[in-house]
Amino acid sequence: MNAPTLGLKRADTAKGKEVDQSAIPLVADQEALVDDAGPAEDLGSDRALVVTDFEPPSISAGERFMRMAYRMGVSGSTLVAPFRKPARPRLQATVESPLQGERAAGMALRAGHFYVYGVKAPIAQVDFGPTAKHTPPFDRVLHGFTWLRDLEACAPRQQCTSVAERVLAAWLAVNPKPGKGPAWKVEYAAQRQLAWLVHAPLILSTKDKALRSRVLGALEETARWLDRNAARAPDRLGEVSAWCAIIASGLLLPEGKPRRLFGEAGLIRALGELVGDDGGVLSRSPLAQIQAIEMLVELSACYRATRREVPEAIETVLSMLVPPLLALTHGDGGLGSWQGANAIPADRLAALIEASGVRVRPLKEARGWGYQRLSSKPAVLQFDASPPPLSRHARNGCASTLAFEFSHGDHRLIVNCGGAAAAGGQVPIRVEQGLRATAAHSTLILGDANSTAVLLDGKLGTGVGEVEIDMRPIKLENGGARRLEASHDGYAARFGLLHKRILILRDDGSELRGEDVLLPSGRKGKRGKVPYAIRFHLGRHVEARLNENGRSASLLLPDGALWQFVTGAEALEIEESMWIDGNGRPHPVQQLVIQGLASRGGGNFAWLLKKMG
Repeated sequence: MNAPTLGLKRADTAKGKEVDQSAIPLVADQEALVDDAGPAEDLGSDRALVVTDFEPPSISAGERFMRMAYRMGVSGSTLVAPFRKPARPRLQATVESPLQGERAAGMALRAGHFYVYGVKAPIAQVDFGPTAKHTPPFDRVLHGFTWLRDLEACAPRQQCTSVAERVLAAWLAVNPKPGKGPAWKVEYAAQRQLAWLVHAPLILSTKDKALRSRVLGALEETARWLDRNAARAPDRLGEVSAWCAIIASGLLLPEGKPRRLFGEAGLIRALGELVGDDGGVLSRSPLAQIQAIEMLVELSACYRATRREVPEAIETVLSMLVPPLLALTHGDGGLGSWQGANAIPADRLAALIEASGVRVRPLKEARGWGYQRLSSKPAVLQFDASPPPLSRHARNGCASTLAFEFSHGDHRLIVNCGGAAAAGGQVPIRVEQGLRATAAHSTLILGDANSTAVLLDGKLGTGVGEVEIDMRPIKLENGGARRLEASHDGYAARFGLLHKRILILRDDGSELRGEDVLLPSGRKGKRGKVPYAIRFHLGRHVEARLNENGRSASLLLPDGALWQFVTGAEALEIEESMWIDGNGRPHPVQQLVIQGLASRGGGNFAWLLKKMG
């Protein structure tokens, strides 16, 4: 589809004068400038995510028999020392984890409060029982004991043990045995077990022998419970958590070799079903990617604590997990807001990468991970060019296909709202589904409907089935650029239209041209019209002002830089929006909106984002 050129005048509000622009060609007119490349790549829903295969560590025939017998229910003490009494529970090593906790959350604990996504909850008033009603973020912290890492980060260990013992005693008082409720969700139980083992000096330095005995007994009992329930986790990330806790228990508790062998086989199998061939987890969630890295880092620390070599497969997976995560970093070093994640800040991400020990560059060729990254320093463009995750993998799944984020230097100009996973802190639970909707992302929406159905419990329904993508360099009159084109079929069944988005980023990062195209999905276009809206959520510190022509807006950045947004549509509007920061705090922001009625026979809408001066 060829489109006409667009002649515009843009107002330079910073300098108080109008700047005459030559005709701005729409993106479709760049076809003649494109170098030859192969056909567009079709990422169907069956190909978009590819399961990776890994091999468990090689073991002897005797160890294979030991693992098989343990899986069949023979106790570890019987297999390791059949003629001795079972060893008393104890820890065989002290783990030094390279992961850093959040000091602010640790300080709040010492002051008597849990601190979760900006919300404080007095320890004395928290109900740890199985019938207590907490939001998901609080359940994870309370029952997963992830707060132990934060507590250890805030002060010398001897100043923190009393707080840890107080909370632990309160938790054990109402959860003496495995049972029901959130405490015994497989993932939370696994996180708790791993946290107790890694941060054991915080909870086992007590002079109270009765409490120490209860803790050691709980460690053994939880390990046995995980042995039986690891495979019952609702998704692969929860299962990987369980296998990591099982292996750590086998390393650090007495007579644990059979458990370790059993856990290693289970972990390698589960990792192969969690991670795609490019290292991205199948949920496509940056938060899930971070959690997987954290678990493998702590598990590796457990191996080192017992002077055992980390299995090669675990090190390989860890090295695969880091590049996709780095691909979602902006110029400020923080993460973009994708699949429910909030914008994790640069210092927290840098600390995680440092702890992993992996030194690599961001992923360039994303297939299963699905996020395309164009970096034209100092500009970074992130683009969701893949079908959303399947419902069985999704966590806080979002209908974000063909959305993009764009930053220039340390400033984010175009963002997504993000933060669905933080709902239950300062972000109200009631807006969680709204944050997962297509309208919460910088893309086109038809009929105020999601491109993929957003369901409860973070799952996704039908919608986008396949995405076609093509990326290539092109030549412009005064420089080079890269052209990224992708289309999806999420609206084909309801409205008979395909959405194609074309983005062109100049090599110097000073200009981003875009065009959203609607194409009939069948041989004959349908009659009538459908409402459309193209939303561009603006960064937190971007100040937008409409120009007099009503078709452009001036975007002023904190450093004084001025950008112009221009569209060929009849009108451009500014509306309110929301952006969730790395600490789970919501901030009011603005959004630019192009909206109207689109013909069911198709249409195209061009726009331009350009740095002035």
